[in-house]
Amino acid sequence: MPQANSSFPGERIAKRLARSGVCSRRDAEKLIAAGRVSVDGKVLTSPALNVTDANKIVVDGKPLVAAEETRVWRYHKSAGTITTARDPQGRPTVFEKLPPEMPRVVSVGRLDFNTEGLLLLTNDGELARHLELPQNAWLRHYRARVYGEVDPARLASVANGVTISGIHYEPVKIEIEKGKDEGANHWLAVTIREGKNREVRKIMEHLELQVTRLIRVAFGPFPLGKLPRGAIEEIPRRVLHESLGNFLGEPKAK
Repeated sequence: MPQANSSFPGERIAKRLARSGVCSRRDAEKLIAAGRVSVDGKVLTSPALNVTDANKIVVDGKPLVAAEETRVWRYHKSAGTITTARDPQGRPTVFEKLPPEMPRVVSVGRLDFNTEGLLLLTNDGELARHLELPQNAWLRHYRARVYGEVDPARLASVANGVTISGIHYEPVKIEIEKGKDEGANHWLAVTIREGKNREVRKIMEHLELQVTRLIRVAFGPFPLGKLPRGAIEEIPRRVLHESLGNFLGEPKAK
């Protein structure tokens, strides 16, 4: 059986599973640790393995299908849904809301239960991982409706980053949306780079502001636009190549 070494052909088994849309690379490693993946009839106990197209890969008793061409969708997530395949608490999930004809997809990062707006979905788990990495500089843009006293100087205090409860957050850009006040509520335009767990909400709490509504309006070059709540729309291949050319490689000839 091929080993995980740069001198062996192929790619890591977790990366192959991710590219095939089974799950993210991290979740693929969990599947392997749980004994749910076999290669050439042998159950794996470690992700330290390179595979090629010649290997027979089986996940949960089903042969792994060949990776399809990378596809990405824009989805308008509603508040009150969770970004996970299954929820132990029985809350509605994003994936339960998708059209039945959708292929198997994973999300690019997550939006928490009460956050709405743009969620990117892809059939390529390796691409999802690539887009989530902060070093790839994909900015996340939000609109936050907050309750409290909005002080421009205080908002600017996180422009160079901030550490909250021992967790460091990279620079955050916050601007007041002029003419958008709703009584004691104010709308802010927020731009972050990392997307750590509940990052925007924790930063607003640090600024003594209460978030009453949070909407992600763009992820990198992909905007939410006028996509209706609950709707899904595939990003055209041409647009993907314009934004992800280095990852996708050359367009395939038609």
